[in-house]
This record gives sequence, structure tokens and C-alpha cells, in this order.
Amino acid sequence: MRKGFTTGSCAAAAAKAAAYMLLSGREKKNIRIETPGGVVYTPDIVDIVWGEGSLSCGVIKDAGDDPDITDKAKICACVEYMEGRAEIIIDGGTGVGRVTRPGLDQPVGNAAINHVPRRMIIKEVQQVCELFDYRGGLLVTIFVPEGEALAEKTFNPRLGILGGISILGTTGMVEPMSTEALLETIHIELRQKRQEGAALIAVSPGNYGLDFMKSHYGYDLDRSVKCSNFIGKTIDMAAQLGFEKMLLTGHIGKLVKLAGGIMNTHSREADCRMELLAAAAIRQGADPECLKAILASRTTEEALGKLPDEAQKGAVMKDIMEHIAFYLEQRSAGKIKVECLVYSNEFGELGCTPGAKELLAKLLEDMEET
Repeated sequence: MRKGFTTGSCAAAAAKAAAYMLLSGREKKNIRIETPGGVVYTPDIVDIVWGEGSLSCGVIKDAGDDPDITDKAKICACVEYMEGRAEIIIDGGTGVGRVTRPGLDQPVGNAAINHVPRRMIIKEVQQVCELFDYRGGLLVTIFVPEGEALAEKTFNPRLGILGGISILGTTGMVEPMSTEALLETIHIELRQKRQEGAALIAVSPGNYGLDFMKSHYGYDLDRSVKCSNFIGKTIDMAAQLGFEKMLLTGHIGKLVKLAGGIMNTHSREADCRMELLAAAAIRQGADPECLKAILASRTTEEALGKLPDEAQKGAVMKDIMEHIAFYLEQRSAGKIKVECLVYSNEFGELGCTPGAKELLAKLLEDMEET
């Protein structure tokens, strides 16, 4: 699959081109930079605007084969002279988010331009200054015309980055369907909540059960950290960051896999949902016809409906929760206490580990206080 270039690479290229044109007085149609990963990037330059002591231009982001929300976005830079300063200052303009909560790459109040893109911008602009023997100051303002609208489709509002997108990147390259990027987002959310003083963290694979959690418990899953399929990795990160307790809530269709010790619940990694339910049903005395029906089911809700009565369904889910508790304890290795609550949209609450309700009560108490 084809790799692309990050918003950080685009910002550095636009800044270098703007600085070159401002200092030389000559228009430039493309520019060359080297990414931190050693790959040369030579984008075309668009939307060149000459001003009084300033110049702005843009680069169209190419995310390669990654379904990046910022693919084809215009990442722009305005470079202008600064009187009485002999340094390069970087700021964000329209469409670049502003940090409002601690725990992120940049301090509160700064533009959401991470440290690696900042280094890239300074390096490339300094090269231009040296080329033209310019020793004065320059203000580099990165802006993204459609950034505010794009940001609504990202994690930025949840992270407290308001007003636009973030300028990101560590290698300068975009890896298609990057697992690393997803894990980094989870780590940022966890770190942010820890720095705000939380010792208990709520985690959920996603918003599948949002309405259920609100209507049955009054808890808003939007307050939880979304871990996607990376349950094991999220436990590891939460423990490393110093959280003491974690409540994992989720739908049976995903969390039943934990009963088999599967900590990455993506179907590409493993899909033995019906087998795990059937194994629990065997241990609880289900007859062969019931087992065949479970194994032939397409969804976990359908499979649970094959159990003959509420008593056996309760026994099967108790069995499942005992196995989930065992593997969660094994993964956390005494570094963090992890409890779990499992539900389904059709059957409601299905089961929980012994300490789950206590943690839920504490989360609800904290929610009321804030």
C-alpha cells in the first residue's frame, strides 16, 4: 500500500516555500524537504499570496492509501518578517487547533503543532535563512482553511483541542491504516486524564452501547476512553501511567472474546465468539441441540437467544464473566485492578465482575461532581 505524508511534512514544506519566496522575491512552484524518516518530499506549491512583508502558500496533503480525514486538505503557511527579533517563531492560525487541556504534546494555550513538526519547520526555514544570509526574525503561522470543519471528525474535541486540526507526525510519513496512530491516540487520552488527577479510568471499545449505558446507569460513555479493539494494550498503558483501577464496559459481541484470553478483539486477529459461548454452555449443562444452535448463530445476541431459559442464560454469563475476570487479572499482573461490565442491546445487562458496580458508582459520583 502507498504511504503518504503527514500534516507536519506539509506544514514544513509550505513554510520552507513561503520563506524562500519571501527572502528571494522569486516564485517557487515546488519545494524539497527531507522528512525525519529520511524520505525526500517534493510537493507542488499552491495558493501563493504576496503581502506587505509577508508571503503565504499551501501544500495539498497526500495521505497515500490511508483513509485519513485530512487527505487532500490544504496545509498552508504564512511567513512574515519580525522586527527586533532574531529567531523563528511558530504559531497556528485559522483551522489549527488550540490546546485547552493538559497532558498533550503542547502546553495549554499553544497551537496544536506537535514538537516534531515544529522541529521540521524550524530546520527547513533555517536552511532558507542560511541560503540568503538572513539573520533577522520570522513569524511562521500554519493555517488550514478547512481545518475547523475537519476537526469535528477527529478526536480533537474529546482531547480538548479546539478550533481546528492538529499538525502531527513523527517520521513525516503516513502509514496506511496505522495501528500505531490509533494506539497513540488512546495513550494521549489516558495520559491526559491521568494528568488531570484521575486514578480510576473508564474504558470502552466504542459507543455501541452509548444509549444503554445512559438509560440504565446514567453513565455517559463519551466520558470514557475509547480503546477500539486494543483492550490488552490499553490495560498495559493505563498501568504504566499509574492508574489504580479501570472499568471496562462493552457489548457481549466484542468482550466475550476476553473469556478466551483474546486481548485484541478485531475479527482479523480472532473470532471465536460462538465457540466461547458454547464452551460456557457445555460447562453449564446445555444439551447438544442447544450447542449446535449456538455454534450456528451469526451474532452473540442470536446465540444467547438459543439458551432455553433465563436461569441457564444467567449461568452461562456467570461462567463467561469468571473467565473474563481471570484473563483480565492475568493481563494486569497486579499492576492495576480491572473490572468489567458486559451488556447487550436486546438482553440488557448480562454480567459483571465482582467489583464492577462499585467502580461504576464511583464514576457516576465523579461525573456529578464535574
